[in-house]
Amino acid sequence: MDLQLKGKSVLVTAASKGLGKAIATEFAQEGANVLISSRSESSLASTVREIKKKTGNENVSYIVCDMKNTEEIRQMAEHAVSVYGTVDVLVNNAGGPPAGKFADMSDEDWYHAFELNLLSFIRTTRVVIPYMKKQEIGHIVNIASSSIKQSLDNLILSNTMRPAIVGLAKSLARELAEDNILINTVGPGTIETDRVLELNQKKSDKQGVSVEEVKQEAVQQIPMKRYGEPDEFAKAIVFLASGANTYITGQSLIIDGGQVKAL
Repeated sequence: MDLQLKGKSVLVTAASKGLGKAIATEFAQEGANVLISSRSESSLASTVREIKKKTGNENVSYIVCDMKNTEEIRQMAEHAVSVYGTVDVLVNNAGGPPAGKFADMSDEDWYHAFELNLLSFIRTTRVVIPYMKKQEIGHIVNIASSSIKQSLDNLILSNTMRPAIVGLAKSLARELAEDNILINTVGPGTIETDRVLELNQKKSDKQGVSVEEVKQEAVQQIPMKRYGEPDEFAKAIVFLASGANTYITGQSLIIDGGQVKAL
């Protein structure tokens, strides 16, 4: 299948590690021009070198961007256009909010989660839409969490903010359909990333058991009996954002090895 991504301009936020990095790598493998962002320049530089070496694609670059800063988000989009001519694909991604229950969270925690995990998606989408409308085509994929389908214990912030992304995407998909701009939301289940390892460590410390025991307990809840790999997740994102996808929009997809029981 020809994904029609060669030479396309792709912007992936929060992509210096984890799922963002895996997604950026898959796009580069397909010959796209890829711009990644995060707050750490040293991590970005290292990741760009790694992606170039792995894929042989030299059209991979980075820009430092704090996803809570409106002006930096605007500059990021303008930089993508100045370097690659436009933005054909936007992958909205951001680090997960802190774990905890309702009683653990202050107003500051709620504001932080809102700005990082919802408002940043709104701001970035807002600045790229004019470029996509001008060319009468575009793809946007929002990276959320499996909490868009089924709430997760001890993750009250994620359970609140992630479903809001689905509402945003569903509304935008209808608004932007006439402009041939497709927007979808994808939620990862238990994918082996630093985020999952961090949550496992916190659970390990709280329960007084080893991290391996925590992992094995989690694996038993997954029908495929293993954690997902970042590149497995990334391949689905690349398809949804590619020229091969011409009619899937406004949808929510969970990639979790069959773990979520909700319909």
